[in-house]
Amino acid sequence: MMALLQRVRRARVEVSGRAVGEIGAGLLVLLCAERGDTEVQSDKLLAKILKLRIFSDTAGKMNHSVQNLDGAGQIGGLLVVSQFTLTADVSGGNRPSFTTAAAPEEGRRLYDYFVAQARLLHPLVQTGEFAADMQVSLVNDGPVTIPLRVAPADGAPS
Repeated sequence: MMALLQRVRRARVEVSGRAVGEIGAGLLVLLCAERGDTEVQSDKLLAKILKLRIFSDTAGKMNHSVQNLDGAGQIGGLLVVSQFTLTADVSGGNRPSFTTAAAPEEGRRLYDYFVAQARLLHPLVQTGEFAADMQVSLVNDGPVTIPLRVAPADGAPS
């Protein structure tokens, strides 16, 4: 399972001109399930995201997580957006291949699982719409953009 995290001051996702998810300061999480992924990879990835210290303290060092943005208990939002294109492989030419992405049904199941677990562990979770044509707008803070990957347990390509 993989994610591309962007530390944001705000982010919003729209479908057909209507806002479906929006946060202030926090993390935009572009999420992709790969073939062979299970709930185990989802849980590991979510734990890493919630604990990742990429928000600045008063000295400007990255010492705070989304669960404690400012060291004084301010909670940041998570905006979770499905994005199978994170698996793009362009090594064989100019047209990307997405063969390592989970099948759509499995991708949806793992996306829904990730979001449900995130909502159990974090109070501010918004989402996009799985498989929809979405427009995502954001103000990247820093900019800080971090790729994360948890390899499948069964040896499938990651």
